[in-house]
Amino acid sequence: MGYHRAGFEVVGVDIAPQSHYPFEFHQGDAIEYIVEHGREFDVIHASPPCQAHSVMTKRWGQEVVSSHINLIPATRAALQATGKPYIIENVEGARDELIRPVMLCGTMFGLGLKAGNQLRRHRYFECWGFEPGLTPTCKHNKKQTVLVCGNSGGRSRRDGCMFHTADERRKAMDIDWMTNAELVQAIPPAYTEWIGRRIVAADTEYSEHIEEKEVEFLREENERLRQQIEELERRI
Repeated sequence: MGYHRAGFEVVGVDIAPQSHYPFEFHQGDAIEYIVEHGREFDVIHASPPCQAHSVMTKRWGQEVVSSHINLIPATRAALQATGKPYIIENVEGARDELIRPVMLCGTMFGLGLKAGNQLRRHRYFECWGFEPGLTPTCKHNKKQTVLVCGNSGGRSRRDGCMFHTADERRKAMDIDWMTNAELVQAIPPAYTEWIGRRIVAADTEYSEHIEEKEVEFLREENERLRQQIEELERRI
């Protein structure tokens, strides 16, 4: 949704069916789809499975962590082979796997609940083919944060977080079309809208640069033609 808000036409791909996905959707292996169709797109965003890097997974022990495959390198290889600008998104535990990632947090965009509970959902983005620029600043307060993981319901507290209801999670994430199971895998649209607008800005700057070069070339060409005409007139 964020890229749509930034002006992009969005096409989604996932190995699992996504009945609530609001745009064109293709079910299948994302890496295979990139290999076959990646060059048909202007920009590609990929979110490889995060379980191998998630703090929640690591709480279950190394055996559980080892059962999940790190697909970031394979995803990157497929993306770079397209020659297109791309984004790879993942959780904080994958930061060292990403190349010069930028971090976005819900507090940068005022996400949370009216009571002041913030969405501090840190996500990291490897951006290739464009420069995202400086990010906003985290604005954490001292209230309990809205935790979007696992099952919703109740109001138990753990590690400075509150387990809110599914509706409260939707409000905090600014996502009203997903189930709770879908929410825990999602990133807020505000994040991808911010990135999408950086892509558009970078493309505009490039286009303006090319346009300036073209104007300069035409001026030089006109001057050259003017001089040739003057020389011909003198000869006549």
